[in-house]
Amino acid sequence: MAPTHALDVIADALETTGAYRVLRQLRPFADADARPIEPTFVGLIVDTETTGIDHTHDTVIELGMIKFEYGASGRVYRVLDTLNQLHDPGRPIPPEITRLTGIGDADVAGQCIDDEAVMAMAADAAVVIAHNASFDRQMCETRWPVFAEKNWACSCHQVPWHAEGHEGLKLGYLLIDHGYFHKGHRAIDDCHALLALLAAPLKASGRLALACLLETARKPTVRVWATGSPIATKDVLKGRSYRWSGRRRCWYIDIEEERLDLERAFLCQEIYQREIHDFVADRITARDRFSVRTNPEI
Repeated sequence: MAPTHALDVIADALETTGAYRVLRQLRPFADADARPIEPTFVGLIVDTETTGIDHTHDTVIELGMIKFEYGASGRVYRVLDTLNQLHDPGRPIPPEITRLTGIGDADVAGQCIDDEAVMAMAADAAVVIAHNASFDRQMCETRWPVFAEKNWACSCHQVPWHAEGHEGLKLGYLLIDHGYFHKGHRAIDDCHALLALLAAPLKASGRLALACLLETARKPTVRVWATGSPIATKDVLKGRSYRWSGRRRCWYIDIEEERLDLERAFLCQEIYQREIHDFVADRITARDRFSVRTNPEI
């Protein structure tokens, strides 16, 4: 086989023609040469593979984590630690999960995730990042209490991928848009892929993806409840992206804090057709966002 640098020359030559796009295999993150000249923090990328999607009944069968140092600017400086462990759920893994993840009963037999190692690794993280935080946070904090009090950020929905020129939000699609491929659906491989995306500049704005993510995650959001809304207005609420909470038997929407007055006006004019004085709105920060305790569906 030709040396890697020779293959890179060939790949570059193909791409310069404009007739080819070349995908390169993702390589491990290379630590920055320069020492930080800005305040730095500890971040943690987390990915789980599970027996299903219900955090109350399903079990984590693989946990991947990358602990890294980043600056106030959003620049990633170095990888501090990694963890990837399998866990035997004590029952057969559903066939559809094995097809998706490649993890079978033989792979996890006798395996157990080291809970103390997980808790220690996450202890000093300023932020925990997952590509589907609403899923991974609930799976993690159910088993490891350290995750319940952490700030969380979702790289799938809190980075403006569409505005930056990406059509798909899946990790593999975003990686392809950056010219790379990886072995998807295994926890640590997805963590490495996400770290690469967060460390790279966005296509349109040139801003670091991690900087954009952190900026969005820091902003409080407000959950507005359309308490006691007339049944006849449900289609109007749905058309405005309100969702139904089975637990509270009420329609709700999550919005940016600065939109609160606008949303109040909408409810007064279009839903209640009167001034409302019992307006219910919950302020949500990164400490609670995506958590089991703020999940309106349960």
